[in-house]
Order: sequence, then structure tokens, then C-alpha cells
Amino acid sequence: MASDRPPLAEQTESAPMRLGVLTGGGDCPGLNAVIRAVVRREIKDYGGEVFGFHDGWRGVIENRGEELSVLRLRGTLPRGGTILGTSRETPYMVEGGCERVAETMADRELDGLIVIGGEGTLSCARSINDEGFAKVVGVPKTIDNDIGGTERTFGFDTAVSIATEAIDRLHTTAESHDRIMVVEVMGRHVGHIATWAGLAGGATMTLIPEQPFDIVEVCDALAKRHAAGKYASIVVVAEGALPIPGTLEVSEPAVDRYGHKVLGGIAHVVAGEIEQRTGFETRVTILGHTQRGGTPTAFDRVLCTRFGVGAVDAAHSGNFGHMVAINANQISSIPLADAVGEGLKFVPEQLWETANVFFP
Repeated sequence: MASDRPPLAEQTESAPMRLGVLTGGGDCPGLNAVIRAVVRREIKDYGGEVFGFHDGWRGVIENRGEELSVLRLRGTLPRGGTILGTSRETPYMVEGGCERVAETMADRELDGLIVIGGEGTLSCARSINDEGFAKVVGVPKTIDNDIGGTERTFGFDTAVSIATEAIDRLHTTAESHDRIMVVEVMGRHVGHIATWAGLAGGATMTLIPEQPFDIVEVCDALAKRHAAGKYASIVVVAEGALPIPGTLEVSEPAVDRYGHKVLGGIAHVVAGEIEQRTGFETRVTILGHTQRGGTPTAFDRVLCTRFGVGAVDAAHSGNFGHMVAINANQISSIPLADAVGEGLKFVPEQLWETANVFFP
């Protein structure tokens, strides 16, 4: 049956634009796939140009980067990291930084800026756009999947896949030695990775920031499990998981130069308590940055491609101050204020209840 949809040439009737693009915050599988899609869509379908800034917002402040072409992005679809480099620096951390952003936009003759980043980077993008320093379209990037307004952020599927594979491998070694294995995954303020990987990997229990834990209940549950003849257990812990106040002493983490708490190591605390209270041999595996490195999954490659195309289309539709999002498998754009203005997206109660079905 013939489609009623107009041909591509009719869908993309718009004057060519000259767009800037940057990647900010932590690296994430799929960044290059987004850049590739931005370049391909703007150059091939709109006849425009794309300039890539090096090292995130720092490159915009210092007016550093490179002209991007289809050839330059060839072979980058499966490549991890970002060819443009990234940093956590924002214009608001530098004296006159916002004004320098405006100067760079004018000097490079850019019509708009596509900002690929997480909650911090996109919050900055919102302010830069609203205060008139640059016209911005955001692309949500974070393995934590904690940005509002979109069902999924890219990098999350890859991180969950890596964590799940690790849990699968730990099952066999735990069973061989009758051990408890405590696996720490990323998740500063939310437990999406831990919850999904715990479910997919058949973890015994999962501890997440949204649900403070009681170490006594954790140990009692493991003791009952082992008393029933199940001698191997996997406990998945998000790096930001914390005990119920007053139930376990945890030292206050250090703060980095960007004001972020330096998390990591809660698994050692939990494992130590489990071994001391139960007598079961307990070992720790901290996955760390392996979750955000390497090649993106097929799902993330496709999502990144759709986000990159959607970001360019949003710019040509005049939807600056927006972020591309996916909901019900449809790409759209929503105001950045809606995405970052209402706080982080937490693990849904229904999903957490499903995970609890499999806890002892």
C-alpha cells in the first residue's frame, strides 16, 4: 500500500543552518553515534554545516574545535567515548564565561548549539538558552537514566548489559566457593542500573539510593537463604545506596572541585558487615568505569541516531530551549525546563515492587 507520508525532501524543507555541537559531563557509550547523526542530518538533508567544540563547554568558552564532515564521522557509530572530548566545566564556573559563549557563537557564525549531556550539562544549557547567550537544543545522555521527560537516555542500555554480564559471571564463582558476592554499580542518586541489572542477572537482592536499607534485615535474609541450602548469593549495590539513618555508620564522602560527592565503596561497607554478622565469606566487585566505556549496544546505537536526527530537526523547527526525548517509542522535543526543572527521575515504584518479588 502506498504511504501518505511525504518524501524526505518535502519533510526537510528548511534553510541550511550552521550548528555547533558539544559533549559535556562524563563520557558515555553512544556519544559519537549522536554526533554522527547530527552531522549526517544537517549536511546531507539540510545542506548545512556542523562545528564540533572540543572538551565540552570549555571548548565553547575558549573557542576551540573543528569543522565536522560526514567523512570525519565515518566508522564512529560503534566507537565508545567521544571524538570531541568532554569536561565537567561550565560557563558559570568561569568569570565572563557566558559572555564568551555568546562571542564564540557569533565568531563561528552559528545558528544554534546542540548540547549532549546529563542533568548538569543540560541544566547549564537551559540557563544559557533562557538568558540569551546561545540558542540550544539538548540531547539527554546519562547511563543513570535519571533525566525527566524521556523514558530512556542513551548509555543506560549499555551499562545495564555490562553489569548484567558481570553478575552472570559472578554467579558461577560464588556457587563454586559458597560465597556472597557484593557487586557495586553506578548510580549516584538513582538505582535504575542496579534495579535493571539485578533483575536481569537474577541477583539475590538489590540496594538502591531511593530505598534506604537496614543492614540487619539484609543479613537476616541472607542467613535464612543459606540455611535453606542456597549457599551462593549476589547482592547488587548502587554506589549511592545508603542505610536507614542510625542503623549503620557510613563516612561522609569527599567532594570534588565541581561540588560532586565522590562516591564508591559502599559495597565494601556492606560486604564487611555481612561477613561479620553472618560469618559467610563475602567478596566485593566494583564495576566502576567499565560500565561507561567501550562500544554501545545495538539499542543505544539506534537511540543515539534517532536523538541526533531529532535534535537537528528540532533546531530547524525553531524548538530551541528544548530537549529531544523518546516516549512510547516516538521521538519528540520537550522544554528543557520540563526535563531538568523537576529534579531527577527515580526508579518507578512498580518496577521496584517487581524486583522485590525475587528478594528473599
